Amino acid sequence: MKPEDRIVHETDLDWMEIQPGGDFHMRMKRLGPAAGSQHLGCTMYELPPGGKAWPFHYHHGIEEAIFVLEGSGTLRLGDRRQTVTPGTFVALPVGEDSAHQMLNEGQEVLRYLCLSTMQDPDLTIYPDSNKVGLFAGRAPGGDGDRPAMLTFLDLSAEKGYWQGEVPSEDA
Repeated sequence: MKPEDRIVHETDLDWMEIQPGGDFHMRMKRLGPAAGSQHLGCTMYELPPGGKAWPFHYHHGIEEAIFVLEGSGTLRLGDRRQTVTPGTFVALPVGEDSAHQMLNEGQEVLRYLCLSTMQDPDLTIYPDSNKVGLFAGRAPGGDGDRPAMLTFLDLSAEKGYWQGEVPSEDA
């Protein structure tokens, strides 16, 4: 990629609509991949009034950060709810203490940037739905030619380390 191709303006990118149902509704522009970023993700999000972004989650492989550009919203961070306004920056290191979700409980559009390291593989935990997401081949949200493996499992579906490896009478 030529150096001049690494510069993008958000107005040159189309919005991608994500509306799987319920209150989950957002638009996004994937700035990082458009500029050829390989190990740093940057996505601009818009949440309409009443909208929620991605389910409440935390990562074991990816560090994220949020920077609010316009509007106000609510950051669900662990057991807390924190109002965020333009200029708010939030660091979300890996681990359970960084479980998060953005909500727009206001009357205006909430626009923010989400930055992330693009580590592969990643293990993402979803506490509200008691599931885990396994991402391999490329990081969650990553573009590229490598095939991605994405699997979601119920956290209560446990197996012993040796289960299935040795005959059950020997385990």
